[in-house]
Amino acid sequence: MATAALVGATGGAGVTRLAVETAALLAAEGDEVAVLDAAFATQGLADHVEGRIDPDATALVTDAADAPLADGLVDVESDGIRGRVACVPARASFEEVARAKTAAAAERFAGRVAEADGSFDAAVVDVPPVAANQSVAAVDAADRVAVVAPGTTRGADAVARTSGRLQDVGTAADLVVANRGEFADADVTVPEGEAAVAAVPTSPAGGAFGAGVADLAAALFDAERSVAEPGGLLAAARDRL
Repeated sequence: MATAALVGATGGAGVTRLAVETAALLAAEGDEVAVLDAAFATQGLADHVEGRIDPDATALVTDAADAPLADGLVDVESDGIRGRVACVPARASFEEVARAKTAAAAERFAGRVAEADGSFDAAVVDVPPVAANQSVAAVDAADRVAVVAPGTTRGADAVARTSGRLQDVGTAADLVVANRGEFADADVTVPEGEAAVAAVPTSPAGGAFGAGVADLAAALFDAERSVAEPGGLLAAARDRL
């Protein structure tokens, strides 16, 4: 389908959770989806997978730059997933993270996004606020860019700053997402989900949170795409958009 970068307008915007949940919803309908971690510093994607992470996302753009992307994929297991969610998390030391933030490493990260695009039905990139080389590479490489902000006045203000930063690096947001709340001018609103974030995604179970994630998935990728089960979450999202 395409690649989508979810960019945090602030720290703690909930981008990682939405990236995993969006991938899980697409996979619940049979797609194979990759989730790539550009948030090298916070490394939150690693909390959503189990098992060994080697090589991690930083190694794939430094020491393991010649290895195939498949070497860094860690599958997310869930009864609700008919397709596949394969993550490329970051789990690295400070020194390794620093080396992964160079301009040369950022070029390699863009190549990893392209590699995922060629191997999966869709790819989602978890991107921190645009303040490092790999963040710039991610938004430049992705087909679609969504700015995610907390659903507060502070979040809305951060969207404006992020839009300016994206313009500075030669791109723009395709949509704005209000997460865990709402504000005017958001294209998609995702309400508060369950307080506990487990390794297993929750969006395929439905509910208000799942419906918000479905709106996001439909807006990021293709609102007109066929769905496996009429009346499912993506079908409902397609009708809302």
